[in-house]
Amino acid sequence: MTSQAMGKMLVGQILSNAAIRFPERKSFICSSTGRNFSFVQTNQRCNRLANGLTDIGLRKGDRVAFLSSNRAEMVEIYFALAKNGIVGLPLNYRLAPLEMIELMRAVGAVALIAERRFSETLAPMLVDLPQVAHCVSFGDGNALGIDYEALLARSSISEPKVDINEDEPFYFNLTSGTTGLPKCYVINHYNCTASNSIFTSFDLTSRDVALTVFPMFGRIGFGWTIASIQLGLCNVLANFESQTVLRLIDEQGVTVVNVVPTMAAMLLACPSLATRQLTSLRALVFAGSSVPESIRENVQLKLCPNVYEYYGMQETGALTLSTPEDRQRNPASAGRQVLFSELRIVDGHGCDLPCGQPGEIYGRSPNSVTAYYDSPAKTAETFQGGWVHTGDIGYLDEEGYLFISGRLKEVIVTGGQNVHAAEIEDLILTFAGVADCAVIGLPDPLWGETVTAVVVPKDEPIDDEALIKFCHARLAGFKTPKTVLQQNDPLPRTPTGKVQKFRLVERYSKTVTTD
Repeated sequence: MTSQAMGKMLVGQILSNAAIRFPERKSFICSSTGRNFSFVQTNQRCNRLANGLTDIGLRKGDRVAFLSSNRAEMVEIYFALAKNGIVGLPLNYRLAPLEMIELMRAVGAVALIAERRFSETLAPMLVDLPQVAHCVSFGDGNALGIDYEALLARSSISEPKVDINEDEPFYFNLTSGTTGLPKCYVINHYNCTASNSIFTSFDLTSRDVALTVFPMFGRIGFGWTIASIQLGLCNVLANFESQTVLRLIDEQGVTVVNVVPTMAAMLLACPSLATRQLTSLRALVFAGSSVPESIRENVQLKLCPNVYEYYGMQETGALTLSTPEDRQRNPASAGRQVLFSELRIVDGHGCDLPCGQPGEIYGRSPNSVTAYYDSPAKTAETFQGGWVHTGDIGYLDEEGYLFISGRLKEVIVTGGQNVHAAEIEDLILTFAGVADCAVIGLPDPLWGETVTAVVVPKDEPIDDEALIKFCHARLAGFKTPKTVLQQNDPLPRTPTGKVQKFRLVERYSKTVTTD
């Protein structure tokens, strides 16, 4: 006989309960508009939006796309849809219009809620999306369809009465898109509410003030929204700009912020850094990609001494966490498993490997999803036997610390030898004058692929030959870059900080010839 808990883990209930527990406490500061809201106000606005969407004809199970920068309306949209059982599609505003159209068609979106700053992009799109019967818009700019605030003003603040189960879909999330058009997968209510231990691992309490600069269309940005509501802490919403971030930390007494290494480098280089008081900042959290040691050291010296780093995929949620104590004990690791997460290191046949031996990382947690939307082939490749195949290479030591070596699919095969790009990138980042780099394999008629370093110099161009000699003195010959390509533009990255190497391969494959 099996039994099931009587209660449900629903996203909308998180906010409803917070409004009861922390009614007058400040919930969100919308830095781009200067507004702030209490938990009661946030819940009431979400209820108004949910009821307003019902009034215009939307029902449970409908798909609604939304497009916005980091502002209070993003919180309201997520939770209004959650309370209605409507399935959301948060759009990445960095995508091309044709990509947005393709995604909205793929999931069958029948409505769009959008910030008016994107009106010039959206208006032509809607012509090609006749199935989108409703459009609601907010903010400054040309209006599209129904006015958001007018819709809220005429709608009820009562809690929506919609029967929802925790295994039902909440929203479509997009992968980081390191290999082309982002894939969709469905996150259900349970995925969003279960095992949010990664946030409590940062020792968060209701006295903290979080700053969310990760784009809220992604899982990390929205994750901080859920965490702050669960714990009753104030969350400052902002779009990343280095001077703005430093100002907000100073003025709002921010205690914790989550960034990627590129953001940290920009903060360190910001001219206003020396003029800002950052003593309130007690925790800086890294995600998205490995942190170069030089950046980590400068962050601890100039921004915040306590650095946390976590590892996981969009599909898995956080799997491991490295705390400041872990960093002292095992500085090269990605930390140890968070509550309820599981890891395996396997060989090419799916057999478990012993400690210290590298292989592919398999992971899972209650936050993990189980399939991609309408993509059976990719689903079969990634989700097998109850585990998510991460495509990352790493190993575990005897104490359970995870060490990441690189990406399985980013292995460069040159002359039959496997080369892991991460090893070379870590070395190149220690070379004087290098601000950023990515190592890729470019087609070669003789060797299959040739190891190529794409480098962003800090100020002046670097000496290509000197860099190659520097690498050759420290790496095997087959690992040493044969070509150095310098560019002043930043490397193309996903919202979570991962380099989109396929774009670099596309850019340089036709321009580089090998002897």
